[in-house]
Amino acid sequence: MTTSNPPLLIVEDDVALQKQIKWSLDGYASVEAGDRESALRQCRRHRPAVVTMDLGLPPDPDSVSEGFRLLDQLLEIDPLVKVIVITGQNGRSNALRAIELGAYDFLEKPFDPDVLGLIVERAYRLYALQAENARLRALSQSDATHGVLTRDEGLLRICRTIERVAPSNASVMLLGESGTGKEVLAQALHEASKRSGRFVAINCAAIPDTLLESELFGFERGAFTGATKTTVGRIETAHGGTLMLDEIGDLPLPLQAKLLRFLQERTIERLGGRQEIPIDTRIVCATHQDLQALIGEGRFREDLYYRLSEIVVQIPPLRQRRGDAVLLAHAFLRRFAEEQRRTLRFTDEALSAIEAHAWPGNVRELINVVRRASIMADGQVVTAEDLGLPGAGEPEVLDLRTVRDRAERAAAVTALARCDGNLARAAELLGVSRPTLYDLINRLGIKVGR
Repeated sequence: MTTSNPPLLIVEDDVALQKQIKWSLDGYASVEAGDRESALRQCRRHRPAVVTMDLGLPPDPDSVSEGFRLLDQLLEIDPLVKVIVITGQNGRSNALRAIELGAYDFLEKPFDPDVLGLIVERAYRLYALQAENARLRALSQSDATHGVLTRDEGLLRICRTIERVAPSNASVMLLGESGTGKEVLAQALHEASKRSGRFVAINCAAIPDTLLESELFGFERGAFTGATKTTVGRIETAHGGTLMLDEIGDLPLPLQAKLLRFLQERTIERLGGRQEIPIDTRIVCATHQDLQALIGEGRFREDLYYRLSEIVVQIPPLRQRRGDAVLLAHAFLRRFAEEQRRTLRFTDEALSAIEAHAWPGNVRELINVVRRASIMADGQVVTAEDLGLPGAGEPEVLDLRTVRDRAERAAAVTALARCDGNLARAAELLGVSRPTLYDLINRLGIKVGR
């Protein structure tokens, strides 16, 4: 094995056995861990291709709970990692369960070093093959997701929609709250379309009504006082490319009529001009407003709406994209740390604060908060105080046993309260037998009160 390959991670709390595994696999670069937490640290630091692990780990080596928990976490960090479970006697059933949960293979103690070496060699080969396939798939994918950082299934589906729509000339309407990344998706649409022209964006709400027409359509010399030279407008500048009309809901009614004519005829006339200029520009619109409500109020043309909304994409706010706030925060912190030539990381309390915050300003607010925190942080850690967010709270509990116990306790307490402590009626309400309810009460320490 060459040193360029990812290392092997050996997870074993028995030091003697740990050394035996390492000697058996001395042809591989390896790192070691004696418990779940240290194994996770080693995994995040070294990104191993193959892991050998015992299911019985501290603090409860006689149980397999820590081992199965670690297996889930390793596969969450890297779904391609090959985990080889090494079990004790009578551990075959647990090993088979580990295979069902995603482990690559298993060996029973005492193991044959030659067999272990063969399994590890095959695991490395499979890892390399799958990693290469993933790399080739990424190279063959469209650029529609370029610049979009997410793990949210809803936003990933939107990216697939952008990829499908990009080759067409259909007008696209991007709807969503301010700061959700509408311009990023518009740029992704343009890049995936392979149009030869430029991507041009204009915010209809940021330019006074008196200037917006000349900004969009351009003007001829002498068209008005101060027009000392012919100037090309944004629509013409985007010829062969894509024009993004941000905050389209703020476009004045007279300009709505002129934009509609352009969409129908695909020609424009500059202010003060008489010549029709053919333009090949794709229009992408974006707004946080309810255009249907504006149509009902007579503030937006219905015929223009249908011209602009051949494809409608509703972008979810950051608070609905589970896990994205922390994912983006890490990416922004790395960027700002590089700019400041520092090494920065979040504390657990800071990450908890990020997860708990509703982010009414969405990604734009998140960028500002992380930038400020990167400047204010002392040393190498960004704390919840540096972020200045309210209600950090406790880190979210992801352990399934704890979550299940809390849910069962809440249901049992509610049922007992409704039935005034009558166990038979509470068991019936919960859909369980009385003995099951008795066990639940005893296990969770619930006071019946009767």
